[in-house]
Amino acid sequence: MNRKAVMVIANNGFRDEEFQIPKFILEENGLEVTVASSKLSLAKGVLGAQVMPDILVDDVNPEDYDAVIFVGGAGSREYWDNDAAHKIINAANNSKKIIGAICIAPMILANAGVLEGKKATIWHTEAPMFKSKGVSCTVNPLERDGNIITPNGPNSASKFAESLVEAIK
Repeated sequence: MNRKAVMVIANNGFRDEEFQIPKFILEENGLEVTVASSKLSLAKGVLGAQVMPDILVDDVNPEDYDAVIFVGGAGSREYWDNDAAHKIINAANNSKKIIGAICIAPMILANAGVLEGKKATIWHTEAPMFKSKGVSCTVNPLERDGNIITPNGPNSASKFAESLVEAIK
């Protein structure tokens, strides 16, 4: 069976390596990766990467994927309070799909309500707000609590991808 993942990136300001490294490693391990964003125009990374999304976030059906992954970077704030993103996360969580969010993107998961009482990590600048959402916030580079995987930034991108591959298999 062909495994699939959807990676959600900001239309402007996603973190290049938090997208590129996991996508490469997932594809190297045989996963089909779909890229979703808030617009179907060229998405721009903070370090200059340009990516043409495959689908709109509003059109993501989590049942079509084994994993739902939110890429960090300052632009990911556009999903912090985004209803479509929260619906995707809750549906994926209810179906016990693998959910990943890196850097500041775990705040999307916290705001969707799936991290309460769970161990997770986030980029250090967002830790106080993260904890206020009932998250058991750690300073570890990567946390996995059940079906949810959260690394704290670009330096954890490779470990994140490896953890996703392991969880999906």
